[in-house]
Amino acid sequence: MSKNVFITGATDGIGKQSAIELAKQDYHVIIHGRSEESVNQALEEIREESGKENVKGFCGDFEVLSDVKNLAEQVKKNYDKLDILVNNAGIFQKSRELTQDGFEKTFQVNYLAHFLLTSQLMDLLENAESARVVNVSSMVHATAIDFDNLQGEQNFEGSAAYGLSKLCNVLFAYKLAREKENSNITSNCLHPGVISTKLLKQNYGDIGAAQEEGAKNIIYVATSENIEGVSGKYFVNQMPQSSATVTYEVSVQDRLWEVSKEMIKDYFS
Repeated sequence: MSKNVFITGATDGIGKQSAIELAKQDYHVIIHGRSEESVNQALEEIREESGKENVKGFCGDFEVLSDVKNLAEQVKKNYDKLDILVNNAGIFQKSRELTQDGFEKTFQVNYLAHFLLTSQLMDLLENAESARVVNVSSMVHATAIDFDNLQGEQNFEGSAAYGLSKLCNVLFAYKLAREKENSNITSNCLHPGVISTKLLKQNYGDIGAAQEEGAKNIIYVATSENIEGVSGKYFVNQMPQSSATVTYEVSVQDRLWEVSKEMIKDYFS
């Protein structure tokens, strides 16, 4: 039976490239995008480039937490197990904006929405023989976390907010690894490389490696037999590396977990 892999933010960039490569390898690929239009267009391109039809898509706006909950419900209606979850969707905001849920947009889209989605899909991950949760972080993840400024309440700077959201991805991956230590689920994170994506071009200009390189790094952590059973690691170029010192502080991991649970409590089923 082919494995089910769900990739968020897979209508462009390294998410879409990962979907193409995994479909070629006969995984059943589930993609997520913000709108029905972007999802349908991506599905067409992924099927055409992979030569495979085993791709399905769902839409949900990560700026709206009720959308994230509905997205999880759609996936649960269509599948009874999930072998791999790749939390990849991300944005970069130059100015501070709050979502309708009242959270800073970068924090919500890049981190909190994935925290909610992962919690909602836990049953499907538990139903798999062996499941992996993969958080796409970045080498620019922050080296400190100020719980009084998670939403940029005191000061906001776009790259700092982005770095904070990517730090949260790492802390979440490590905490989840601890929570699922004696289960069928592993949890890891990675820096995909400095890749020429829409996000990078918008904020840093036309630099970076080909998207295939970023996809390769994601696919390695998501599927490689070499790291079967490995959990709680941060990968760079397909090798475990050290993340920021703060990421290993159990009390910080635990605090972010509790704060996040409180933020999404209305959506827990």
